[in-house]
Amino acid sequence: MADRNVDPQLLLLRRQYFQLFEPDFLAWPPAKYLKNVDVQTWVYKHLFDPTRTSRLPPEKYQTQVLKQFIAKTEKAIEIRDENEISSDLVARLTYLTSKGMPTEFRTMQEKAYVTFTCISEDGSSNHSNGDAPEPTITLLEHRHFVLGSQITGFRTWEAALHLGSYLLTHSGSREISGKNVLELGIGTGFLTILSAKHLRANHVTSTDGDKGVIETLRENLSLNGLDSRKVKPEPLTWGQDLRGTWVEDDCEAHPYDVVVGADITYEKTAILALVSTLQSLFDMRPQLKVIISSVVRNAETFQAFRDGCARNGFTVKDIEFEPKPIRQQRGLFYAAAVPIKILSITRPR
Repeated sequence: MADRNVDPQLLLLRRQYFQLFEPDFLAWPPAKYLKNVDVQTWVYKHLFDPTRTSRLPPEKYQTQVLKQFIAKTEKAIEIRDENEISSDLVARLTYLTSKGMPTEFRTMQEKAYVTFTCISEDGSSNHSNGDAPEPTITLLEHRHFVLGSQITGFRTWEAALHLGSYLLTHSGSREISGKNVLELGIGTGFLTILSAKHLRANHVTSTDGDKGVIETLRENLSLNGLDSRKVKPEPLTWGQDLRGTWVEDDCEAHPYDVVVGADITYEKTAILALVSTLQSLFDMRPQLKVIISSVVRNAETFQAFRDGCARNGFTVKDIEFEPKPIRQQRGLFYAAAVPIKILSITRPR
């Protein structure tokens, strides 16, 4: 069955589930749907059947969601109802619970498949074929692992998802389509893969200061059918003179049109180096446009970045794009309790 023929509430549940959205906040369909045998069959087939996909969420997460689904379904089924709970769902829960829950240490070390549905909040996408599956990105992430204050590229953070939501809009997608893109601080590679796979970037150069993050990106590129012809992952340390380096050669081969970055302004000690790198990039490509998304956890640090840009003669403008409340989100799901800003940065010529 094509996705366009599936009830929107089931599609919403599937999107949240594969993005490992917090189980207590999943958008469950109404009770009348839960007890329907066809709905239960669809849920098992598309959310829990291991023979259909090798990229299911971690078993602990499956167990949490399946327990809630069965409990809600049991509550929906009245004593005189002819409906009953799918034997496939019950068997799957029995199997999962028989294995026991992993230890906290194992959960911390575990890599998880996380699948993001790349549609704009108005329900549109860059795919016009109504019979095609919804456009997605699947990443392998360490959801519970952050190493110190310097290396946070093991999961996709809110700023990347917010910038992704903007780039999936009509006006946002024009910033990427047909362009040569440079990403600073790639994290899991979400923005790189979004640009190359769904936003029709001409070429993407992906950089990070940590070589382990670069290797993880290579794995995630492969998961999404991308290779070095479309995406070039390379290590880059901010603050270094870029003249005579691989960056200058790469910029000649794929003249950068736009630089993107998400959550790269959180560390005050790194701001000077980041601004210096932007200055070097503007020297190579004066017409360059920089788009940076930041969760404003510390207003002083965020302002320090803006001040650093101003001292170097950059023009900084806010892109007006407010995140929707979680209950209204339909594609990419992320919390917005803390302000998230998107900046457009250019240098007057």
